[in-house]
Amino acid sequence: MKAPHQPITGHDLLAVERFRDDTRHMAEFYVLADCPLGREGQYLRRFLNEGGYAQVLDAQRQGRVRVYKHAAVIEGHIMPPKPKKRRRK
Repeated sequence: MKAPHQPITGHDLLAVERFRDDTRHMAEFYVLADCPLGREGQYLRRFLNEGGYAQVLDAQRQGRVRVYKHAAVIEGHIMPPKPKKRRRK
């Protein structure tokens, strides 16, 4: 599923939150229904610690947000997801 064509709000790529010691995740998500994470129709980028990312996943399970991108953050570096390995037959 493609991400909505909207400007990204929330944290900028060079936001202070990215460089905090407890930041472990970057998530970009679309808000489907008003919730503590944002208002309906917003496309957000957030740099999150483990607890914050757990809230995003919980909101996704409840159908309030749809996560389109996720990356691990290590010491401020955004680590792109590794491609899935294909098995040979």
